[in-house]
Amino acid sequence: MDKLKILIMNGPNLGHIGTRQPEIYGSQTMDDMPELLAQVMGGKGAEVALEHFQSNSEGALIDRLEQAREEGVDGVVFNAGAYTHTSLALADCLAWIGIPCVEVHISNIWARTDQPLRQKSLMGERCIGVIAGFGILGYALGVQALYQRLRG
Repeated sequence: MDKLKILIMNGPNLGHIGTRQPEIYGSQTMDDMPELLAQVMGGKGAEVALEHFQSNSEGALIDRLEQAREEGVDGVVFNAGAYTHTSLALADCLAWIGIPCVEVHISNIWARTDQPLRQKSLMGERCIGVIAGFGILGYALGVQALYQRLRG
């Protein structure tokens, strides 16, 4: 059985996960993902090939999603950062590319009551689900959810 190709995407300011505002986003980094994935999925984690992409540019994120479609990527775990709340362009791209996507947020966006804009996602309705508030673990949970959807 071929490995599932899963693309993990991060938007603006998420190239500094682990050092950026650790009081909100924690101190774990994307380097912790393989261990977290093994904890969540056990041996099934070996059936997944992960690729990571991060950009601060909305256009580059859209280009990468379109490229993922051309490459036959099986699923996307996507933390679009602030673009989650503002980008119709990313939502439109997710609507047409036909790749299942799990939206992920390191913090619980619905608990960010001091910033109501952060409680709204323009991407959410284009995704198969949303995981928020579990730190970096959310990415591993997103991969597991895609695995279950695609292989379960």
